[in-house]
Amino acid sequence: MRHLLDRTYKAMAWVAAFTILGIAVLISAQIFLNFATRVFALPLPSTIPSYADFSGFMLAAATFLAMPYTFRSGGHIKVALVTERLPVRGQLIAEVVALICAAALTGFAVYYIWALVAESIHYGDVSSGTIPIPLWMPQSAMGLGMSVLCIAILHSLVETIKRGEPVISASEEA
Repeated sequence: MRHLLDRTYKAMAWVAAFTILGIAVLISAQIFLNFATRVFALPLPSTIPSYADFSGFMLAAATFLAMPYTFRSGGHIKVALVTERLPVRGQLIAEVVALICAAALTGFAVYYIWALVAESIHYGDVSSGTIPIPLWMPQSAMGLGMSVLCIAILHSLVETIKRGEPVISASEEA
């Protein structure tokens, strides 16, 4: 099961990376169009319709989809100012309590993100840009990323309890 979850986290990170690449391509195309129409007076459209909406939605998707992999690889900020001064047993207890709190908060967020998706589908909410995008689409990417982050936190909690030591090391900057 651990290998399947780790592959899922990594696959989501790759999707996030390609989404960031998509943002770069979209914005670069918009810059090229601006340059070509203003400098060379080429008969091209000067704006990609709703490019700002698309890039914003892709940024939200990339952010949320990358969170599980970032969490499991120790990339999130972990403040160890207090816990490093605790005895080993105290560090373990603090880690378990922090993971339980994180699981509860992300579970809460997961519930309300999916409720927002359901509401957007129910009311037919669309973006206000030139191209109306159904809002449930980018919201679903957020919900997927947050759901898998919650799973990653629970995965870390179970592994920490089983091993009797933290499974995610603090980053060098903490």
